[in-house]
Amino acid sequence: MLNSLMSDPGLVLLILFIFMLVCRVPIAISLGLSAAIVSWLFDMGIDMLPYNFFAGVAKVPLLAIPFFILAGFIMESAGIAARIVRLVENLVGDMTGGLAIATVAVATFWGAVSGSGPATVAALGLILIPAMVKNGYDKAFAAANVSVTSGLAIVIPPSIAFIVYGGIADASVPALFAAGILPGLLVAGFLMLTVYLISKKRGYRGLPRQESTWLVFKDAIWGVMTPVVILGGIYGGIFTPTEAAAVAIFYGLFVGTFIYKTFNSWDKLLHVLFESVKATAVIMFVVTCAGLFAWVASTVGLVERGAAVLLALSDNPWALLFLINVILLAAGMIMDAISIYYVLLPFLLPIVHHFAWDPVWFGVMMTVNLAVGQVTPPVAVNLYVGAQIADLTMEEMTPPVIPLLLATLVALAVIVLFPGLSTFLPTLWGL
Repeated sequence: MLNSLMSDPGLVLLILFIFMLVCRVPIAISLGLSAAIVSWLFDMGIDMLPYNFFAGVAKVPLLAIPFFILAGFIMESAGIAARIVRLVENLVGDMTGGLAIATVAVATFWGAVSGSGPATVAALGLILIPAMVKNGYDKAFAAANVSVTSGLAIVIPPSIAFIVYGGIADASVPALFAAGILPGLLVAGFLMLTVYLISKKRGYRGLPRQESTWLVFKDAIWGVMTPVVILGGIYGGIFTPTEAAAVAIFYGLFVGTFIYKTFNSWDKLLHVLFESVKATAVIMFVVTCAGLFAWVASTVGLVERGAAVLLALSDNPWALLFLINVILLAAGMIMDAISIYYVLLPFLLPIVHHFAWDPVWFGVMMTVNLAVGQVTPPVAVNLYVGAQIADLTMEEMTPPVIPLLLATLVALAVIVLFPGLSTFLPTLWGL
């Protein structure tokens, strides 16, 4: 019996991957190493691994990832994040929960610049967490608010997650970008309502207006125009998402050098380049290793068998949709978003085609699930960054995260039940 099980390459691949995860081997290495071992054990042509390793990243759409990462670091270093925060704080004033609501609004806006959840936490947390604590907000609540709302960065376009999904599912990236706008705003609305109710109960308020809103807006106008330049260029047919990312880099450099004059030394620019290279290397290493895993899983027939098992569980599309959401939420607790796309999406695409679900809507639903995964332990990258900035433990961060997490799950349920929220703008714009 054991011999017959171990003669199944698909089963061996899963056992090796799960065993490495249990042994706390980094996810990227678990994916790549299990694929390499199965390829060697079952004589699948181990000399194909280097080709597939490089083929995994040698795709034009994926060029947008390092460009958007670099653009996000440049925008933050240029002082755009600080000015946007000041503008939104001035707009909400001293209303109940003003700073908490401003945090959600700024994180939503910054998602249109960064495209990465952890990068958004890092850029905004250093500004917003101390400001909220200074004005009487509980530190754990402040850090949780920044961490959870920064998950919007992978839903609000432009989004690195949508770029990866589009590459795997062969879906239109501009259509995915457009589809993410209304669901992203819906999630932001539920989060704003939640932080308002919490703030009302605890007596949290915003900052009194000390500057003219017009003057603050004038100072922040170059930052406000950033998503207009990026998304307007894409939807106006002026450039592709990859070209838009490159344009965002030069726009940020122009604003930082000639408008705000924050890039006043080569050292600062080199630091930005160094940090973006580090962030890009991590993501691309995960992409390559996950690509190897997906290739081996497809070659040994694991993808088809997995999809068949799911389809055999139920003929009811709503029951299966509920199960898929549970699987994605559970996967988000132990794996990063990119790995989940490469590991699970090949299994799920046959089901999407079987029930004739809209792949763009499915991509939005899946991405919102993974945004939740960024704040659900043990692999909660947003929470780790927020906890590090606030000097808190994960145990201290968890209680204030729960109501924000529930608000996001309610928004997810609405997105699942009403696909038109995701498909309305792509259809309207003919994408």
